[in-house]
Amino acid sequence: MKLSEKEATVIKDLQAQEKTCVEKYRFYENSAKDPELKDLFHKIGDEEQEHFDALGQLLKGDVPSVSATSSVSGYSPSATYTSMDNSENKKHDQFLCTDSIATEKLVSSTYNTDLFQFAASNIRKLLNHIQTEEQNHAEVIYKYKTANGMV
Repeated sequence: MKLSEKEATVIKDLQAQEKTCVEKYRFYENSAKDPELKDLFHKIGDEEQEHFDALGQLLKGDVPSVSATSSVSGYSPSATYTSMDNSENKKHDQFLCTDSIATEKLVSSTYNTDLFQFAASNIRKLLNHIQTEEQNHAEVIYKYKTANGMV
């Protein structure tokens, strides 16, 4: 599939955004204090890498098929911190969670706007799928925050 110059520019911008997401989640993973949160950030980072790769395929003219399952679907966190815990580790992990949710909101919003730049339904379907995964990332991080008394 041949993209117009405008479409290619939109995809390149989205891919740059995904690259930043991958880097942020690797940073979050290495920085988190709770091993469960480290694992969650690792899984989300892997999905962000998949988004980056899918957009790269799109730039080469191939529209990748979308995966039906997410590595974080059905996530049910266990509590590492209590609501009364006021430790520096909890504050640190809470900051990472809050920052990552803000990132996911921005990324999801960008996909919501940018997918309207495309007429091809298969490209729109791919971008919508990625947007849904970004929303799911925010949801599972919020679940982690709730289970750990961070909201």
